[in-house]
Amino acid sequence: MGYRRGYYKKDGTYVQGHFVNKRTRGFKSKSGKGGCLGLLILFLMLVLSLSCTSDSESPCAKKNCSDFASQAEAQSTFDGNKTCYSNLDRDKDGIACEN
Repeated sequence: MGYRRGYYKKDGTYVQGHFVNKRTRGFKSKSGKGGCLGLLILFLMLVLSLSCTSDSESPCAKKNCSDFASQAEAQSTFDGNKTCYSNLDRDKDGIACEN
């Protein structure tokens, strides 16, 4: 809040000085509690904390075809767990590291 000084209108009448609220109405409620803005900030913090988890917690090891000495070795690893090593079979025909 601030004090507005008195002033004269164009028609010559004087307006007495008075207190005015200089703040604009925002997301805050009249009780002073954070309303929607507080919930938005809390939600963003929650989303960021969940998205920052590392991929090292994954039970599947990241393996490429170049990590294996032969196609047979890659095939046996792929056959052991097809969901973890699905990147070894690019064309989805069941044969790992064809190239």
